[in-house]
Amino acid sequence: MIKIAWHPTYVHPLPEGHRFPMLKYELIPEQLLYEGTIGHHNLFNADLLSENVVLLTHQKAYWEQLRDLTLSAKDQRRIGFPLDAQLVERELRIAKGTIDGACFALEHGIAFNVAGGTHHAGSNWGEGFCLLNDQAISANYLLNNNLANHILIIDLDVHQGNGTAEIFRHEPRVFTFSMHGDKNFPFRKEISDLDVPLDDGLRDEAYLSILNTNLKKAFESARPDFVFYLSGVDVLSTDKLGKLALSKAACKERDRMVLQTCKDKNLPLQVSMGGGYSVHIKDIVDAHCNTFRLAFDLFT
Repeated sequence: MIKIAWHPTYVHPLPEGHRFPMLKYELIPEQLLYEGTIGHHNLFNADLLSENVVLLTHQKAYWEQLRDLTLSAKDQRRIGFPLDAQLVERELRIAKGTIDGACFALEHGIAFNVAGGTHHAGSNWGEGFCLLNDQAISANYLLNNNLANHILIIDLDVHQGNGTAEIFRHEPRVFTFSMHGDKNFPFRKEISDLDVPLDDGLRDEAYLSILNTNLKKAFESARPDFVFYLSGVDVLSTDKLGKLALSKAACKERDRMVLQTCKDKNLPLQVSMGGGYSVHIKDIVDAHCNTFRLAFDLFT
């Protein structure tokens, strides 16, 4: 059974000016339920992540500033949200949902978090609407509990997974692969194990060819027994921030390439949604729903 983490806090504690792009976290499960792709039995609510698990990934001083709401005004501006207790709770639930999803994936092959993909959070900073790095936290949880030995993190959001790269820069058991816009945020990049910078305006055929080459390279180098996938849809031509020019069909094919490879290699896979900022929310939701639809076609 495919399990999907979702919780009302993914949407409702967000500041008013940020709610439009985040409505997708509510609309994705609604659409999947409406069309019959999933049932309510596929959804689960995550509890709060415990502090000791946060500290496997994030530095103690940074976490305590988040927990105690004492982060400086400058550091809050870097995150993009004014800090409050509900936002911290939201991030704790997102990260716990990704851990729970990873455990479900070990049993059933694949699992999702409707939110997640908070890849700009580093070991001691938050950035780009990310406070805690859900997939990094989950990867460290698997390693710490001997549930995985070699992990591959595939980040195909249009923005580099700079926080993830920084967290695992000295961890040989985690291979970080980020394929992202070269001239896009973050403007100070970290060094992943495999970085593939892309030119603005890149279209379907070229993108998929580059991905095909580098996906093979990532799997050959990492030789993983567990995979995390960040499936941001800000690669779409309709995205306000992405600067690439992919069609919805190419975005779906991108997802198929990742999911099919994991399926063929019998590798458990956890998927977090990442970014998406198209003008019309229908484009965001439909592109994300395609990832779920593919998973149900391939894994059930």
